[in-house]
Amino acid sequence: MLKGKHILLGVTGSIAAYKIASLASMLKKQGADITVIMTRNATSFIHPVTFEALTGNKCLIDTFDRNFQHSVEHVSLAKQTDVFLVAPASANVIAKAAHGIADDMLTTTLLACQCPKIFAPAMNTRMFQNPIVQDNMKVLARYGMEVITPATGYLACGDTGEGKMPEPELLFEYIVKALQPKDMTGVKLLVTAGPTRERIDPVRYISNHSTGKMGYAIARAAMMRGAKVTLVTGKTTLTPPMDVHTIEIESAQDMADAVKASASEQDIIIKAAAVADYRPKYVAEQKVKKKNGDIDIELERTEDILGFLGAHKKAGQFLCGFSMETENMIENSRAKLERKNLDLIVANNLRQEGAGFGTDTNIVTLLSKEDTIELPIMSKEDVADELLSYIMDKRLAAT
Repeated sequence: MLKGKHILLGVTGSIAAYKIASLASMLKKQGADITVIMTRNATSFIHPVTFEALTGNKCLIDTFDRNFQHSVEHVSLAKQTDVFLVAPASANVIAKAAHGIADDMLTTTLLACQCPKIFAPAMNTRMFQNPIVQDNMKVLARYGMEVITPATGYLACGDTGEGKMPEPELLFEYIVKALQPKDMTGVKLLVTAGPTRERIDPVRYISNHSTGKMGYAIARAAMMRGAKVTLVTGKTTLTPPMDVHTIEIESAQDMADAVKASASEQDIIIKAAAVADYRPKYVAEQKVKKKNGDIDIELERTEDILGFLGAHKKAGQFLCGFSMETENMIENSRAKLERKNLDLIVANNLRQEGAGFGTDTNIVTLLSKEDTIELPIMSKEDVADELLSYIMDKRLAAT
């Protein structure tokens, strides 16, 4: 994923510095070349040798270290760096960066870098909320640097509040995002994901096997490429991607209401959710008690969300549906494409090994009026990227 990318990690004096060891390990496993620069204060919290063992590169501290190759090190580092993450970012380093102060190796290199720069503040709640610190972070953002909103929780000082550095997994996502091409900047995209639940009584419901993995992969991929993403999701065990507006729903009607409320604003709508076609006509107010023999549950049709979107599609809007079949996949999917006025349908066969619900892979065929594109088995993340690239190419061709 990150093979050949040069990542610079700036570590400042904060107890959260120990977390960056885990981040460095994650990056290394993905093939990145990592250099760590530490402030003098940071060495009081974690030893430079730790980072050298994890990255295979010298950990830099002193701007005037005479044991480096014949080059101006902070400049040579700046030239080769693809992303510079300062984490944890102390109030002191944030203030220096905001006002162009370069008095150590970290801030000197930061000033020389022209790559994407990301800051992950970590400090006491009162310090973080100080208007001077808040203003300094706004200055960084004004100069095009990204400032990650800190987490809220128990801090090392004993206080509870905002100012906690996010976990390494989230920092990793910000680095990946910074490296992605931003071909979807300015595009508004809505994606639906997961199952719906149709209540029988306060205890029971009708649902399906959807895990939401495909829809979440699409939402994440679009966000990484710069789109403004809305994710309407049924109940899943997945964590919504960062920087995605997430709306959690339960029933097919909930999903219909949420989608219809924002559909007119969207440039692209991708309906990846497994929406129930039927729901109990009558929902019992109390738990239905077990009896001898069978019981009958009368079902009624749910609203056809995709059909509504197709009938009300605005000019220039791209509408993509999903088709899960067990037989006659191409024929059934093409019929759905025409019937619902779609621009594209993503067809997959539940009977095919490696496709369908609950897997990390998928095997899909992209069907439009002009194309039939069979994709090989690949991760759902790769399917998401292929799908988005196809849609963006079609949008570009239409302009």
